[in-house]
Amino acid sequence: MAKKLTKYDVKNTYLLRLDKGDDLLETLTEIVRENEIKLATISGLGAVSKIVFGYYDQVDWEYNFIEREGQFEILSLNGNVSLKDGKPMIHAHIMLADDTGDAFGGHLAEGTKVFASEIEIQELTEADKVRKYDEDTGLTLW
Repeated sequence: MAKKLTKYDVKNTYLLRLDKGDDLLETLTEIVRENEIKLATISGLGAVSKIVFGYYDQVDWEYNFIEREGQFEILSLNGNVSLKDGKPMIHAHIMLADDTGDAFGGHLAEGTKVFASEIEIQELTEADKVRKYDEDTGLTLW
């Protein structure tokens, strides 16, 4: 069965750079809330000196987090902004490479420290994506 698609237009595109030492997720969350961005896509690249990322345990229905310090290149940062409990919330995943070239990643968490970054936020029209608890997964989804 085909899924119904909803078309969104780009309302605004923002390009920004976070400062060295910024908390990647916390700072992006502050930016979207201060600018009242309610629906958007986020992408980025750069480097971090500390990473906190996780994965969702599909059996226990909880996030497990991993923390590493070092020199890591952001290969990909992808996410979205939608509303949860009436406030803009960022859901993002990050893929990194370490100093040996090995790649790893998962769900971006607070505590990730920026070394350098280039971020794009594409604000979309029709802010109608609201996160609600999903009984099949234990997650808050659209």
